[in-house]
Amino acid sequence: MVKLTNRRGKTVVESWQPTSLILAATLLVSPAAIAETLPQIETEISPESLTITEIEAISELTSLVTQQPTDSSEGSVINQIEGYSGGMEQITNVNQLRDVSPSDWAYEALRNLVNNYGCIQGYPDGTYRGNRALTRYEFAAGLNACLEVLAARIRDSGTTTTTTSAVSEEDLIVLRRLIQEFEAELATLGTRVDDLEARVAFVEDNQFSTTTKLEGQVIVGVASIFTGETPDGEEVNETTVLGSRVRLELNTSFTGEDLLFTRLATGNFPELADATGTAEGELAFAQPEGNDVSIEVLLYRFPLGDNTEVLLAGAGAAADDFASTVNILDGDGAYGALSAFGTRNPIYYLVDGAGLAITSQLGNTFELSLGYLAGNADDPSSGNGLFNGGYAALGQLVFKPSDRFNLGLTYIHSYKADDTGTGSSRTSFNFLNDLFDTDLGDIPTSSNSYGIELSWQLSDKFVLGGWVGYTHSRLLSTFDGLVERGDNEVFNYAAWLGFPDLGGEGNLGGIVFGMEPKLIDTSVANLEEDKDTSFHVEAFYQLRITDNIFITPGVIWITAPGFNDDNSDLVIGSIRTTFSF
Repeated sequence: MVKLTNRRGKTVVESWQPTSLILAATLLVSPAAIAETLPQIETEISPESLTITEIEAISELTSLVTQQPTDSSEGSVINQIEGYSGGMEQITNVNQLRDVSPSDWAYEALRNLVNNYGCIQGYPDGTYRGNRALTRYEFAAGLNACLEVLAARIRDSGTTTTTTSAVSEEDLIVLRRLIQEFEAELATLGTRVDDLEARVAFVEDNQFSTTTKLEGQVIVGVASIFTGETPDGEEVNETTVLGSRVRLELNTSFTGEDLLFTRLATGNFPELADATGTAEGELAFAQPEGNDVSIEVLLYRFPLGDNTEVLLAGAGAAADDFASTVNILDGDGAYGALSAFGTRNPIYYLVDGAGLAITSQLGNTFELSLGYLAGNADDPSSGNGLFNGGYAALGQLVFKPSDRFNLGLTYIHSYKADDTGTGSSRTSFNFLNDLFDTDLGDIPTSSNSYGIELSWQLSDKFVLGGWVGYTHSRLLSTFDGLVERGDNEVFNYAAWLGFPDLGGEGNLGGIVFGMEPKLIDTSVANLEEDKDTSFHVEAFYQLRITDNIFITPGVIWITAPGFNDDNSDLVIGSIRTTFSF
């Protein structure tokens, strides 16, 4: 099987369905080969016409095609074929084979062979599990088994001139008649097995790795700023941009239950804040890397018991890698909502970096997520590193009494991490650098964030959800002559509607209404609260073209950029095309 995609993603698979045919995979001898070995059946069959040499020749042919090959690639093919029949047991009476018709002449022949030599195999429940045609193929497999048993008996008898001491002459005659009766099935069986071997050989020769699967994702997006003003009241440049985001993901498993995840990323899609002057309405798939390729995410996850999963993050992990964001519109920028705000509760964006996380299922109703990620874990300088630099610790409990209803309670404690990349610029103490037109360096802050998230699927075609988020941040240092210590309070909320399979399977419609993070109160001197309320309104329609191509047009409307009613509404349109492989 080959699987060549976003962090979770699509799959292209080369596969086949063996069904009951695999029972007959042990017989690879063509009818032509058998015909050349056995004499042609005449009107009257003489037992003396079958010699030991002929029977042993048949056995030699079958052993050549059923023995384990020395070449490793061929061996893996045969092993895969034989693996499907590993659960079968030897039976001792044809009456156990319930689908064999007693009215068929072959019934009596099969009964005798099974009773006398124990050479036919079936499934543990005593059936062949097939329709009429497949039952005939299973008979062909039985013939091969009986040929081997008869030849072995003859060899063990040590007789060189007669076969009667090991195998009765009557049974040999019946066996020849069965071979002639199932000649067409044997020919078809040989063709199908050859085709199966060719498929497996192709897959093995072209497989990327025995432990690693390569997935990829390419986003090509167009965005236009139709109208609006910056937070300073200046008219924005009405412009259109075209850019991309590219991800290559390596999914490696060593045990079949673990996952080593490596993501390479690049892109050139700009952040619209450079033109709008605000993070409000920022697109979730922005990747302003200048097409420089880097390792964006490196993590390893493995099970701990039956209900717990552990995540070790080397770089670039995020909250959604181990905690549910309780939002069907969250497609990590590739699917679902177009904006970063519409994707998830902004407090989740405080969690980023390297560290450790655990997700545990508490029965069938609760899911507990705990994680610690440091943003500068790889920096050995003073005030950085895994524990001395910026970090965020998340704890979340999701109540899910059914697949249709999820309620999340989220708590995040962060240090030197108060910028969600959404909403008002005043919500982060980094705003002080712009306020005083200076570089205050590494601004120490301590924040506690609280969130409630809801997703309720009222029907197969309609999902209702939303969230609220509150953050209390404290400035821990005093900057002489500029600013004293103090606290900020930030609030955001949203309600969203999701319409799965709208207009077709795989499509998704979405509407988001809410308020991006707003500074509602501050005790920091020289810093003012956001005086007005700005609403975020977003609508999009994700259209499935194929399993690997989705096109999503949408519009984002910001009613008061910079949380200032004096500013003209900001309107952004975008068309996102996502390719996955």
